[in-house]
Amino acid sequence: MKVLLLTGLGALFFSYYWDDNFDPASLQGARVLLTGASAGVGEELAYHYARLGSHLVLTAHTEALLQKVVGNCRKLGAPKVFFIAADMASPEVPERVVQFALDKLGGLDYLVLNHLGATPAGTRSRSVQATRWLLQVNFLSYVQLTSLALPSLTDSKGSLVVVSSLLGPVPTSFSSPYSAAKFALDGFFGSLRRELDVQDVNVAITMCVLGLRDRASTAEGVRGVSRAKAAPGPKAALAVIRGGATRAPGVFYPWRFHLLCLLRGWLPHPRAWFIRQELNVSAAAAA
Repeated sequence: MKVLLLTGLGALFFSYYWDDNFDPASLQGARVLLTGASAGVGEELAYHYARLGSHLVLTAHTEALLQKVVGNCRKLGAPKVFFIAADMASPEVPERVVQFALDKLGGLDYLVLNHLGATPAGTRSRSVQATRWLLQVNFLSYVQLTSLALPSLTDSKGSLVVVSSLLGPVPTSFSSPYSAAKFALDGFFGSLRRELDVQDVNVAITMCVLGLRDRASTAEGVRGVSRAKAAPGPKAALAVIRGGATRAPGVFYPWRFHLLCLLRGWLPHPRAWFIRQELNVSAAAAA
């Protein structure tokens, strides 16, 4: 019986991840606004879109890193690529970013929200000030960018691609503010998807649940606390692009995260033993 159950689950996941009808040609000439494009998964997303012939507006906090990514995108064949340095911790920035993209591209087919504000894991990261900053960068700016870009996406019947993490659907220890922001994303975009569906607005929303980001700032934030390994940037980025292009409701990379999300419904209160397998609890408590 167990063998049959495991075989059935394997077949289900295989069909879910491989029968996606992805057509790379559909992204040629697509107008894409990508945030968090200077490093990690965001940088790899930019390179994939460039190879596929998309028109790009890239944004991130650091201008020097953005310029490097823009140069590489041009070498990879992007027909148009522009950049705007922006700090999403400032509430007035999202409007400037979206207007810049609309001016440069004449509209949007994809809004890919990937920027990330991270603080070191541990008990000290639960301060009100740190939480307020994280919510602005990791949640409120996402809401602002979406609201501003939605009219153009509605006109183009486009797609919203939201890059989140496992800490959205599944909470863990020593990440309270970060997890709160990711839970907020899950709730906001889940509700928005239903609103658009009820109103017959043909804008797809793809929520992407990724592992630990493959970038230096994220690795430093959890150094000595988490035992989890970073997701490979190029492979994770390609999974995100496939999901967005096929208008899938969800993307899980690695695929086992889908199973973890399902298991949370069956085991909502995991025992401390499971948590300790992923965390160095003593190091986190001392942080």
